[in-house]
Amino acid sequence: MPRPACSVWVPTRRARTPGSPPALPCSVIRVTVRKLDNADWGFESNCFVCEPKNAHGLRIPFIYDDEADVVTAEFNLGETFSGAPSYVHGGVTLAILDEAMSWATIASAKAFAVTQTTTTNFVRPVKLGRNYRVEAKVDGRDGDLLTVSAVVANEHGKPCAEATARFLQLSMDQAESAIGTTPTGDDAGYVKGG
Repeated sequence: MPRPACSVWVPTRRARTPGSPPALPCSVIRVTVRKLDNADWGFESNCFVCEPKNAHGLRIPFIYDDEADVVTAEFNLGETFSGAPSYVHGGVTLAILDEAMSWATIASAKAFAVTQTTTTNFVRPVKLGRNYRVEAKVDGRDGDLLTVSAVVANEHGKPCAEATARFLQLSMDQAESAIGTTPTGDDAGYVKGG
């Protein structure tokens, strides 16, 4: 079962309107976010991208912002994950985009789903030792097919890789095969017909 969300207070700038009193330097808004964790859905995972116990993986923690309805993560990868000597391997970048989109299907669409097709445009290199952010969202749904998109942006907010994908929600049999156990309770609602 998913963890309850927690609240985070984020400072924001307020615009001053003519005739209003001077604005304070900032105000705060409430943003509700939750850390995404495979264990919350009742099964073990050794995911290459997100599992913190996978010593050979990326160990990227993903967050779901329920107000913005997006999944995000920040990462900075070292030379272990290089393609060209100073670039992150393109396949690793694809894995990060795919994982973010997969978490979006779970957190936003409440669906255990797998990638059916994906397309990625590499706009700029993702370089080793630099800070990046991935953001993913569900763009649409038609029955058990979900349209999802994601972007990896650099520390200046410029897109480096942009992906769109079609995900297929799993049936109960497919979910059992994928996770090694039968989804029960609230988790059963994440499969097709659940």
